[in-house]
Parts: sequence; C-alpha cells; structure tokens
Amino acid sequence: MGKEKNVIGSVKWQSPSNIAIVKYWGKKGKQIPINPSISFTLSNAFTETEITFSLKQTSTDVSVNFIFEQSKNQLFENKIIKFLNDIKSDFEIFGKYHLQISSKNSFPHSAGIASSASSMSALVLCLLSVEYPDSKISDETFFRKASYYSRLASGSASRSLYPGFTLWGKTEHLNSSSDDYATTLNFIHPIFNDLQDSILIVDSKQKKVSSSEGHRLMENHPYKDARIKQANDHTHELIRALKEGDFKTFERICEIEALGLHSLMMSSKPSYVLMGENSIKIIDKIREFRLKTNLNLCFTLDAGPNIHLIYPKSNLKEITSFIEKELLVYCESNKWISDELGAGPKQLNKSFYE
Repeated sequence: MGKEKNVIGSVKWQSPSNIAIVKYWGKKGKQIPINPSISFTLSNAFTETEITFSLKQTSTDVSVNFIFEQSKNQLFENKIIKFLNDIKSDFEIFGKYHLQISSKNSFPHSAGIASSASSMSALVLCLLSVEYPDSKISDETFFRKASYYSRLASGSASRSLYPGFTLWGKTEHLNSSSDDYATTLNFIHPIFNDLQDSILIVDSKQKKVSSSEGHRLMENHPYKDARIKQANDHTHELIRALKEGDFKTFERICEIEALGLHSLMMSSKPSYVLMGENSIKIIDKIREFRLKTNLNLCFTLDAGPNIHLIYPKSNLKEITSFIEKELLVYCESNKWISDELGAGPKQLNKSFYE
C-alpha cells in the first residue's frame, strides 16, 4: 500500500512505566522536584506511540491529531497540545509538519501503573526521532534530551528513559544527578537485577484526587521540610543498599516511603485518603508472610490503593502461590498484573520517505 499524500515518514517507540522506591512528591518552578526520587523501569507495562508526519501549510501553530487505543480522546489530545505548545520553540518540526499521533498501552487504565510516565516518554522519543532524523546526536545526548522533555510533560516520565534503576533530582550523593533530567544507576548489586513487581489491583476506579493536585498541596504542607530531609536521607541510604545488595534496607525504605506518601496525603490541607481498606489488609498479610517465611519481599504504593509487591525472581514460585491463595480475595475481580525490572525503551520503526 502506498503512502498518503504529503506524508514524510513515521516513527514508533515503545516506552515503559516505572515504579518509584523513593517517591517524588511536590515540585517547584517548571516541573522541578522538591526532592530526589529513585525508581526502577518496568518491562511489561509500556506505551507504544507512533507519529506519522506530513507537510503542512505555512502556519507555525502546532497541528496534531491524537488517537488513543483506536479512538479519539479529546482530553488526552488537549493535554498533549498544551505540552507541545510549551516546547514548540525548541523544535523545528512543529513549524513544518502536521503530526498524526497514535498511542496504546499494554496495561489497563487506572491499574496502579503510571501511564503518564510511559505515554509521555514514548511521545517525546518519537518527537526527537523526527527532529533528529539523521542521528546527528549521540545516544547519550538523545536520551538525556528525552528525559529532559519528558520531565516537562510528567515528572515521573523522566525516569522511564533508561533500563533498571534511575534517579531524578539533584542530590549530593550522586555527582551526575540533576533536577532537569534523570540519571541511570549503573552500580546495582546482582540481587536487584531480576526484581519482580506483582501489581495487586485493589480498586481500578479513577482517583478522587489527582497526582497533580497532590503535588500542589505539598506547597504549603506542614511537614514539607521534614519530607524533603527524609527523602534525601532515604536516597543516600538506598544508593548504598543498591550498591551493597542490602535487601533489608531496600525493603525498609520501600515501605516507609509508600506509607509516608499516603500519610502526606492524609495530613495535607485539605486531607484525603486514597488507600483502601483492602490495601491495609494486603499489607498486613504481606508482613505476616514475610515474618513466617523470611523471604525477601516488600510492598509499595503509588498515589492510589493498588499494591506493588516487589521481590527477587528466585522467590517467584512461593510468592505467586501466596498471591493466589491469600491476596486475590482482596483484589478487584481477583485482578493482578505480573511485571519485572525492564530494559528501557526501544524503537519499533523509523521510516523517512523521499
């Protein structure tokens, strides 16, 4: 089948979501975090985005059509157009091309997985591939730019551009760290190289309070200064634990950060609760199971009720059995998602026509 009239080419990227161990909560200025965060990239939870670009008239306005999972989604399109207008002065392509953007997720919406991280990083990777068609920049520069622009779209998206563990936010404990983009951590002990993330779906309904509103409420939070210190201390401790293979410290920080995130929501003005009754029951069961078996496993939550159960692959059989026998009863329609530490984004195609 021939190409459509005026079509110049297309690019397609797959980019993963990530799960934060040290949480990003609160920002300042233009998407600058108030504290550093550390996450690991997932494997099976990803967004695929394709941009087909064609010549347009002389207008310098951003020209976009957006399709999400084969349907028009005006809310998503409006968010994307706002983001593209914010960055258009940095890109020549918006003055030359009309962009047809098509996107889909490998995971269901509201599943406790950060869809903005995967979707916005995939979008930015496509934009940069169109902007730099001849690979005139190094891979390092390309992905740093991708992390920078992804951050402007969604803070957590900055961490989805690299495999394994990633840090975002300036800290004295890592010289390469920055508030502007994320940095990959390449000193990870082998015990963390095959982490599993079993996501227990407690409630898939849309959150009553968005993460954006949660970040805003941190601006005048009574515990803001204490939270910044805690996050920096946890970043220091977690970097050491990841180097040394100290799973017990990893476990402790992971769970304190998760519960601390929700305590910040509960103590904000106004306060709100996103953790459900069944979330607490699952947490109690996990702690009982860990005490009984002495296996390496821990939990975390993002800004919602769903539980991420994290453990090395060597414990997969025992923990899968535990999930099926004791935890699914607390999950919505017995739903859970199996994921693991991933290898980062990958380009699926790139076609430029004469």
